[in-house]
Amino acid sequence: MDRKRATLIGLAAILLWSTMVGLIRSVSEGLGPVGGAAMIYTLSGLLCLVTVGFPDIRRFSPRYLIAGSVLFVSYEICLALSLGYAATRAQAIEVGMVNYLWPSLTIVFAILFNGQKSTLWVIPGLVISLLGVCWVLGGEEGLHLEEITRNVVSSPLSYALAFAGAFIWAAYCTVTSKFAKGQNGITLFVLLTALSLWVKYALSDQPDMVFTLPVVVKLVMCGIALGFGYAAWNIGILHGNVTVLAAVSYFTPVLSAALAAAVLSSPLSFSFWQGALMVCAGSLLCWYATRK
Repeated sequence: MDRKRATLIGLAAILLWSTMVGLIRSVSEGLGPVGGAAMIYTLSGLLCLVTVGFPDIRRFSPRYLIAGSVLFVSYEICLALSLGYAATRAQAIEVGMVNYLWPSLTIVFAILFNGQKSTLWVIPGLVISLLGVCWVLGGEEGLHLEEITRNVVSSPLSYALAFAGAFIWAAYCTVTSKFAKGQNGITLFVLLTALSLWVKYALSDQPDMVFTLPVVVKLVMCGIALGFGYAAWNIGILHGNVTVLAAVSYFTPVLSAALAAAVLSSPLSFSFWQGALMVCAGSLLCWYATRK
């Protein structure tokens, strides 16, 4: 495949994934946090079977199969439920921004566990990312400790899941880089996520799923965004310009917030955008610290 075309396909994956925060929240409002997530990952898993195909598990190393599946499933559940359990739509977008600590954390994990060479620029990069998240959580006040505390206390489970998810995804990226050896278990992992969510739905008291036309449309859009996003990203990574894809991916927090605000009809404050840009800047600085 032509390199430029493959790069464009990879960029399309970033755009698709940027819609996830708004769409997951929209679906969860109609189908419930757990039921909505189960439906999304079921549909996405079926699409991955068509686009990516089911992997030959016999070729997987045991460490990648076990650690990769546990970390991936845990992250996706944390992400979906953190958005679904958020008290308001605006809070769901803030929770999504907390999740975007993972790019900076991934680089830190690569340095600590995979021997990635870097400069000391990674330290201010991580600090700026954390500061950006705090700025977002401060609402219109910006970096205001009382407002941050009030915001987190209003929905502690949601923020805790998002924060944990950032660390889990960083660990997943580290494990994949070290143990995958070119294998791609994404279809298996997405299907395992769907199965785990259905088990939770069956074993816990959940609200009834109300299927309306807007909810079904957004469910299909979300499934497509996730399923085709992974397929497009694989093409971009295998045949496109990886450097361009990596650099652009660090702007995902701003793009994701903009699309979520549009999907959820939830305007965001100027201080939110300041914090989102700080998260992007910190991630880029961490990435720059690993460049030769």
